Amino acid sequence: MERIAVDSSNISSIGYDEESTTLEIEFHNGAVYQYFDVPFSIYDDLMGADSHGKYLAQNIKGKYRFVRV
Repeated sequence: MERIAVDSSNISSIGYDEESTTLEIEFHNGAVYQYFDVPFSIYDDLMGADSHGKYLAQNIKGKYRFVRV
């Protein structure tokens, strides 16, 4: 999955696959997580958020199934 680099203290890059509705987050420590069944609107809001990490914590973590890749 292609990811876009973001300006964040914790997150390195973010990717999204519309077909599978999978969100992929790469952290500065090298960890990569995939979140499943994430609507495009959530991805869009995440990319537009002032703080990607804060948005992730408040709107994605604990709400969507995920796996560490």
